[in-house]
Amino acid sequence: MTTPTKTAQQQAAVIYNPIKVDLPKLKKAVNAAAKAADWATTIWFPTSEADPGQGMAASAIRRGADVVLVAGGDGTVRAVAEGLRDSDTAMAVLPSGTGNLLARNLDLPVNSMDDAIEIAFNGRDHTIDLGIAAITRENGDREEHVFVVMAGLGIDAKMIANTRSDLKKAVGWLAYIDGTIRSIPSLEPVRLTYSRDKGPKKTLDVHSIMIGNCGSLPGGLLLIPDAKPDDGLLDIVALRPQGAFGWLRVWNKVAWENGVLRKTAVGRKIIDLSKDVKDVTYWTGKDLVIDVASPQDFQLDGDEFGEATHVHTWVDAGALSVRVPKES
Repeated sequence: MTTPTKTAQQQAAVIYNPIKVDLPKLKKAVNAAAKAADWATTIWFPTSEADPGQGMAASAIRRGADVVLVAGGDGTVRAVAEGLRDSDTAMAVLPSGTGNLLARNLDLPVNSMDDAIEIAFNGRDHTIDLGIAAITRENGDREEHVFVVMAGLGIDAKMIANTRSDLKKAVGWLAYIDGTIRSIPSLEPVRLTYSRDKGPKKTLDVHSIMIGNCGSLPGGLLLIPDAKPDDGLLDIVALRPQGAFGWLRVWNKVAWENGVLRKTAVGRKIIDLSKDVKDVTYWTGKDLVIDVASPQDFQLDGDEFGEATHVHTWVDAGALSVRVPKES
């Protein structure tokens, strides 16, 4: 990679999804913050269907940007992170979507654009991991992408594929409930073969398997409680409800135990004394290979990525710098 030429003044670039942001308002706020911080004139890049952010991130690096502000949904954040992977340029998140998954998991502001912009210009850089997913299609085609929060195969990916974009725009993450209802007719377990950290191959029947770099979802759901975006590991959860009350036990584990009990010392003691729920299985690892007999829906950070027959995921430790508050 060509080393970018840095200017005497620091400089920011903004990569924004024109559908998600109020551009005049955003420009006014960012330009005011850049002037107050005595930074050079900000560079602006709109995303497009052809390039959701990877190419713009590469352009920002070439032009010497010190930080790239991302204003868009989770898909834009993921694409820009892909473009900034293993570079010296930091990313600042300006939450503008329905989920704002990375911002939630890093305790960044999700309801104040001004606070997010303040962090972009006056925060500090914190290094996090990226998950990498190599996806193989039924015809043998292969793609490689990053994920900053979570990848998934099974019912979660099918739910996302069945979520209506117009409803998502109208009611935000609640639209996924509609997507879940649409997915119920095809609620059948998937038989897959997997290998973790290059170990022996094992067979498992699951309704969903998710690979997390982070663990929190919208609505206060803590799907993977031990996931940390900077520990050099991926956290894997398999949902395999058994019997008539299987999904109830899954919901109790995720919504009650993870979402409520884990927040207090007493609650954590209750969890420690409780019997493990086989309907929800957790692992950790740095490398996971999954094979399925028939093509299955696959998702990255809440966006559908088509069907896959083979998925190889691994962690790229410390691959992305994210701007966070100085005091965090």
